[in-house]
Amino acid sequence: MKSQAPCSMRKLPRPVFTAACVLLLCCHAQAADLTVSAAASLTNAFRELAPLYEAQNPGTRVLLNFGASGALLQQIAKGAPADVFASADQETMDQAQGQSLIAASERRNFVSNTLVVVVPADAKAAPRSVSELVQPAYARIAIGLPASVPVGRYTKGLLERAGLWGAIEPKVIGAQNVRQALDYVARGEVDAGFVYGTDAAALPGRVKVALTVPTEVPVLYPIAPVAGSAQAAQARSFVAFMLSPPAQAVLARHGFGKP
Repeated sequence: MKSQAPCSMRKLPRPVFTAACVLLLCCHAQAADLTVSAAASLTNAFRELAPLYEAQNPGTRVLLNFGASGALLQQIAKGAPADVFASADQETMDQAQGQSLIAASERRNFVSNTLVVVVPADAKAAPRSVSELVQPAYARIAIGLPASVPVGRYTKGLLERAGLWGAIEPKVIGAQNVRQALDYVARGEVDAGFVYGTDAAALPGRVKVALTVPTEVPVLYPIAPVAGSAQAAQARSFVAFMLSPPAQAVLARHGFGKP
């Protein structure tokens, strides 16, 4: 059985009907997927923000790809589809900019975060300082892999400055991203872990924050359109949206600070 046009359109004269069909096809062709590759620590916030952006931009569907910032950079460098890149540190975005993978003029810092030490919620003890992590009670410590995970780089840097990396490195359980480090702690597979404050807040009943650790370099998250994106206008729009009051309010509710 042949499909028929809606009855309201079937009543149109043929030239008008043809023009209407062309217009519908053009509108459909303009509908686009916007792929956003974002640091794992942005998972909860971006899952809430994506529908808000879609509601403001009918015809655009946001596809979210989460992972360690370094791993996402490698994906983009190898040609994986991406229109926007949001990193958890400046170093990774600097590398992307150095490789001409992002639109540098559109790069923006949009949130900040904190580095914390967490322990399982039912832990009988918690370190009062980073130096206490050398004690036997903390035999397994989850840390993001410094080579590709920004939280791991922040952690290794502060431990090296404190002269503690040599003693703690043998205890390290490497995590592919910050959410994996958080899961290790939540499941009680390690005695402590270094994560972002926003990640700890996502599992309040399963982990508890032992202490907040000051970092030498502020934990600032940059975001930028990917160079050569087929959705360049929407990519710029998404970056601007992240700095808008509604988006900033959502990010603040998830524990992120102002950039």
